[in-house]
Amino acid sequence: MSIFDSIKIAIMSILSHKLRSALTMLGIIIGVGSIITVVAIGQGGEAALKSQFAGDGNNTIDINFILDEGEQMDFTFDQMPAFTQESIMQLRNIPEVEHVITTNNSMETLMVNDENINTQIFGISDDYFTIHPVKILDGRKLNQSDYSQANNAVMINKQAADELFEHTQPVGEILEVKGQPFKVIGVYETNSDLFGLGLPELLLPLSQWPVLYGTEDIQAVTLQATDINSLEVAGQKGVNLLNDTKPSDLNGKYEVFNLEEIQESISQVTSIMTMIIGGIASISLFVGGIGVMNIMLVSVTERTREIGVRKALGATRSKILLQFLIESMTLTLVGGIVGIALGVGGSYVVSAFAKWPPLVSTEVVIGGVLFSMILGIIFGLIPANKAAKLDPIDALRYE
Repeated sequence: MSIFDSIKIAIMSILSHKLRSALTMLGIIIGVGSIITVVAIGQGGEAALKSQFAGDGNNTIDINFILDEGEQMDFTFDQMPAFTQESIMQLRNIPEVEHVITTNNSMETLMVNDENINTQIFGISDDYFTIHPVKILDGRKLNQSDYSQANNAVMINKQAADELFEHTQPVGEILEVKGQPFKVIGVYETNSDLFGLGLPELLLPLSQWPVLYGTEDIQAVTLQATDINSLEVAGQKGVNLLNDTKPSDLNGKYEVFNLEEIQESISQVTSIMTMIIGGIASISLFVGGIGVMNIMLVSVTERTREIGVRKALGATRSKILLQFLIESMTLTLVGGIVGIALGVGGSYVVSAFAKWPPLVSTEVVIGGVLFSMILGIIFGLIPANKAAKLDPIDALRYE
């Protein structure tokens, strides 16, 4: 009997007990599906977290002031050096720099309807949106006139709109920030607002910052290079310029924000979490494998006389062993394929709600199929071996 005949017999045996076969495969389906879903969600979450720090292919780099070792205890956040307008102008003259994006931020508590709402205030320059894309839900963005004339205009994100203007239309309303009235000109949302858990944010012209906080100094600077290949050179020239012109009494130096190290840390954390959750999900796969072994033992018992007849007609031990291994592999393979489809579908559903990309890798899918087949061999080996060892005379006598 050829291997194709063995596969045909295995399929016929499975189809002759449809409900039993389906229930047996259910453990494999749930196990493989949950593992595929967990891995895809883990990889998608990792990509989403990385994009918040580095953007999707953004040729940008942040510059920060790092205190010398031992100096951290003597400084507070307020005493950290700020970027002056003169240093900003010098950074803009670097040939490899396309844009210098300057921002200030502060946490403020706004009083709305006798309720205190904690919000994050951002003062932004006119090129802010070149590296921070937003989706306008209502109204408009800040424009060049708002920046140059220091208009009392503000954009708010969806979270701020929901909390500050629960029952009214936000655009056109007035918000009071540190005693200054600001007109809401637009409502926006960003891709980084995972699960809608972002803080309420307000974006206003950076030219309003001296009015609100009494200083023209800049807290944060991001350089956008002319292209990705110029990124390292632009960053190095920027920190060299700032370090050469910083006050001599500052015990520290300017450095570029190392996004690569952060991305590696994110990858390590998400990989560990994915492995832990995937390991828990694989328990159901192990239970499903035990179910396959159990049902194959039942099948061997039910077909004892059939095994005796085949042995009496000359079937060798290896042929009987192969027959039941193929049946076990078919059960797990079909269950694995259905589980993969379920896992891919589940990952797309979760990613749609989480607003991050579903990353179902080909390696994981192929690995799922191969693992299902291996599972069939492992858990089918004991029942197949039991069938192969049956004495033909005893098997023929079995009632």
